Amino acid sequence: MSTPTLRAAVPVRTSSRPDLRVATRRPRRRRRLVIGGLLVALVAAFAVRVLLGDYTVTAPDFVRIVLGEQIPVATFIVMESKLPRAVLALLVGLALGSAGSLFQTLLRNPLASPDVIGVSMGASAAGVLALLVLGLRDGAVSVFAVVGAVVVSVVVRWVAGTTGGYRLVLVGVGMAAAMVSVVQYLFARSATYDVQLALRWLVGSVNNVPWSTIGALAAALAVLLPLLVWLSRALPVLELGDDAAAGLGVGRHRTDVLLLVGVLLTSVAVAAAGPVSFVAFMAGPIARSLLGGRHSLLGGALVGAVLMLLADYAAAYLVPGVVLPVGVVTGAVGGPFLLWLLARGAAGGRVR
Repeated sequence: MSTPTLRAAVPVRTSSRPDLRVATRRPRRRRRLVIGGLLVALVAAFAVRVLLGDYTVTAPDFVRIVLGEQIPVATFIVMESKLPRAVLALLVGLALGSAGSLFQTLLRNPLASPDVIGVSMGASAAGVLALLVLGLRDGAVSVFAVVGAVVVSVVVRWVAGTTGGYRLVLVGVGMAAAMVSVVQYLFARSATYDVQLALRWLVGSVNNVPWSTIGALAAALAVLLPLLVWLSRALPVLELGDDAAAGLGVGRHRTDVLLLVGVLLTSVAVAAAGPVSFVAFMAGPIARSLLGGRHSLLGGALVGAVLMLLADYAAAYLVPGVVLPVGVVTGAVGGPFLLWLLARGAAGGRVR
C-alpha cells in the first residue's frame, strides 16, 4: 500500500501583475514618444516659419539678429515681420489647442470646441463693437473682446443647463450664428476705413501685430497655462461625468472653473489675433489620434501651435504675391475636417 505524498502549498505566481505593469507602461511610453515628436515638430515648424520663405535667413544669422546684431535687410525682415508672426502664431496655437482639448474632454464631445460653440465669435463681436461703435483702440478693444467671450460663454452655459455636451454644442452653434449676424450688421453700417481696421476680428490674422500685444498675450498665458495645469489634476475624475465625479468628492464647480480658464485662454488668443477658426477644434482630435485615443492637454496645445505655424507659413507663401490671413487657411482645412469628423462619428456613434 503506497503512502500518499504530501505536497507543500506553494503559492502559484500569476502573470496578472506583470501584465498590468506592461499594459500601463506602453501608453506612458507612447505618450512620451508622441510629446517628444510634437516638440520636435514644433521646433521645426518655428524654424521653417522664421528662416524660410521669400527671404531666406540662415540659422547663425538668426541667432546674431536675436542677440542684437544689425544685419542689413535681414534684421528688419526678421524682427519686424517673420519673428513677430511666428511668436504670435506659437502663442495663439498653444492657447487655442489647450482650450479646445479642455472643452472636448470636459464635455465629452469632439464638437465642443470654443470656436464651434460661440466663444471665439463672442470675443470677435465684442471687439468689433468696441472698435466700430465705441471708437476704442488697442488694449481697450482687447479687454472688450475678453469680456465678450466670458459673457457669451456664461449665456451658453446657462441656456444649455446641466445636461450633456450635445445640448451645449447646439446652443453654442446658435449663439455663434447670432454673433456672426451682429458682426455683419456692424460692418454694414460702418465706413469703409473702419471696416478695414475691423477685418482682423472677422477672419483672424497674425500679420502686423505689435510686440506689445504679443507681450501681453505671453503674460496672460504665463498665468493661465500654469493655472490650467494645476486645475487639470481633477480632469481624470471629471471625465467620468458629473455624478461619478460628485461621488468621488469633485463638485461641478471644478468643471465650471476649468471651462472659465478655457474661455479666458480662447479670449486672449482672439484678442491678439482674431477668431482663427478650427485650430481649437482640430487640435484635440489630432492629439487623441496620435495618443491612441487618450486625452492630453499638452498634446492638444502642441498640435495647436504646430497647426498655427504651418498655416501661417502657407498663408504667407501659398499664393505668390498675396499674404492671406491665417484664418483663411485654417478655415479651408478645418471645414473638411469637421465634415470628416461628423461622418466618422455618425458611423461609429461617437459624436454625442
